[in-house]
Amino acid sequence: MRAIGGLWRWRHNPLCRGTDLAEAWVALAGLLSVLLVAPLVGVVVGGAAQDALLRSVREQHASRHRVTATVIRTLERPPLTLDPEGAAGGDLRSRVLARWTAPDGSRHEGSVTAGLDDPGTGDRFALWTDGQGRTVARPLDSATAATHAALAGLGAAVGTAALVEAGRRFVVWRMVRRRYARWDQEWERAGPDWGRTGTGS
Repeated sequence: MRAIGGLWRWRHNPLCRGTDLAEAWVALAGLLSVLLVAPLVGVVVGGAAQDALLRSVREQHASRHRVTATVIRTLERPPLTLDPEGAAGGDLRSRVLARWTAPDGSRHEGSVTAGLDDPGTGDRFALWTDGQGRTVARPLDSATAATHAALAGLGAAVGTAALVEAGRRFVVWRMVRRRYARWDQEWERAGPDWGRTGTGS
């Protein structure tokens, strides 16, 4: 808003220099870019990220299967470990030796993490595997994908706004340097006669 007010104030101002007006136009262009271009970039990037993530969600749900595993025995390990693939990132997991049947009918046995606070022999829990029964991470869900896409869009919008502001500052800095260089040249021309009686008469 300052840029718009400045342009209006300088329109008919006899003291307005060309550089003042140019700086105001640069500020206005930067403001419009931040208000219009940055959100547009955020929407485009967020939409593209959401499309890619939802495609990944569909692929993961098609290739990963939830099976039921049975605890054979608990394993020696730290008491509780954190599952980074958990929905809230804070699911407590216990390390156990378990057996399960894969979607293709093959039987498997191995060391896995179980979503049980105090697992005992014979306890059952859910496990994600591929089609051959190899353990895999839980597939991404749509809500998490949407959150990641929104964060990507927001980051792109903020990054674009920061880039525009950095460009505006650089352009103004160059203009100010040019103005000072011109002042130095004018001062060099006027300097030797400054303060002498009759100068300019």
